[in-house]
Amino acid sequence: MHTLPAFRRSPLARSAVAMATAAAILCGHAGQALAQQGKLPVLRDAESEELLRDYSRPILKAAGLARQNVEVVIINSRDFNAFVADGRRIFVNYGALFQSTTPNQIIGVLAHETGHIAGGHLARIREQLASAQTAALVALLLGAAAIGASAATGQGNNIGQAAPGIIMAPQEVIRRTLLSYQRSQEEAADRAAVNYLNATGQSARGMIETFARFKQDQLFISQQVDPYLLSHPTAQNRIAQLETLAQASPYYNKKDAPELQHRHDMMRAKIAGYFEKPDTVSRLYPPSNNSMPARYARAVSLYRWGNVRAAVQQIDGLIAQQPNNPYFHELRGQVLLESGRAKESIPSLRRAVDLSKGNALIRMMLGQALVQGGGNEDAQEAIRELRFALQREPNASFGHRQLAIAYARTGDRANADLSAAYAAFNDADFKAAKTLATRAQRSFKVGTPGWLRADDIIKFQPPKVN
Repeated sequence: MHTLPAFRRSPLARSAVAMATAAAILCGHAGQALAQQGKLPVLRDAESEELLRDYSRPILKAAGLARQNVEVVIINSRDFNAFVADGRRIFVNYGALFQSTTPNQIIGVLAHETGHIAGGHLARIREQLASAQTAALVALLLGAAAIGASAATGQGNNIGQAAPGIIMAPQEVIRRTLLSYQRSQEEAADRAAVNYLNATGQSARGMIETFARFKQDQLFISQQVDPYLLSHPTAQNRIAQLETLAQASPYYNKKDAPELQHRHDMMRAKIAGYFEKPDTVSRLYPPSNNSMPARYARAVSLYRWGNVRAAVQQIDGLIAQQPNNPYFHELRGQVLLESGRAKESIPSLRRAVDLSKGNALIRMMLGQALVQGGGNEDAQEAIRELRFALQREPNASFGHRQLAIAYARTGDRANADLSAAYAAFNDADFKAAKTLATRAQRSFKVGTPGWLRADDIIKFQPPKVN
């Protein structure tokens, strides 16, 4: 599991006003606001992403989105939250993955977010936002006109005290209308989610269990919050509306397949080992627990807290039990690579690439190990691995940077500069990208693929943010 740089600027970030308005209307959901500003802290993990693809694939097919290349992106936040910020990505916090004790619970969350995408809710809320901004401006002008008229008739002393109410009252009505509109979208997404789960032969029980969690959280504030100021229906109302639909399904009591539950438990164990302190990991997975998830959590925790020898011993024990698990070999390679033993990590990462059928993220790590391992022959292999990986992950700045180093090792200055330009471009450092691309272009013959790729970067004009 790796922390990568933030996303490039989202296409939703049209203006500072739009972002601020959207953030307020979406009831302060930090994830959506950050997505609009291009500042999401993204986590990448081959094992977790593969599991989430398996969770979402049948749901997306049922929703008619199988060909839309919808991705599930993991966010570095321990809060239980998921959201959509465009029409092709579902963002889910690692906290939601860790706190969901069954696959069905997180599948229900993904089904709900799929309902938002299939329903075109983001486009519609943007239309509502545009209308609301216009209405707010009209209300502001009318309020100012009312103040001016009162002053002209000699009633200025009284109107000075009433002015804020004159201006704000219409805006409050607009805000409540927008929040009501979003609540209706949430309810529609809930109903759509149940339909998708029924179509794929899965239970909606996990959705109800998730809302029950939210209900407990809301008990502390329900007496102080006006329900008309919420962007989502209250958990109590959602449970009441869903229970009838869910319990009518023939799949309501259907449980997750044991193999799927095991993969879910392994993902949660990895998250615990990666993010929790050792004493917390020991409490969640005590030494007396000899299950594979418990041993996995302890191995990851040992690696994260610097006990490389013990971590490798734990991982070797897991590999002995499941020699064809690509993610055990990946973890072993990662531990060695990040402890300064790049050469030793290469066999494990090669094995992980083979077993994972060429997973791009693992391939990128192998490329990094080959680059750090030194030697011209290793650099040539690194170039091959990184180019394959970047065909699947073209926006991975890290991969482009490693490729630049590999090209430099072989003396290919032109491609090294071009790869460095792509790394800068994907980090939204357009000035550096253009400088590097211009330097690279001088080394390519006019009209060659390298020259044209450099030219694309040189001529790129970043969208203006009003």
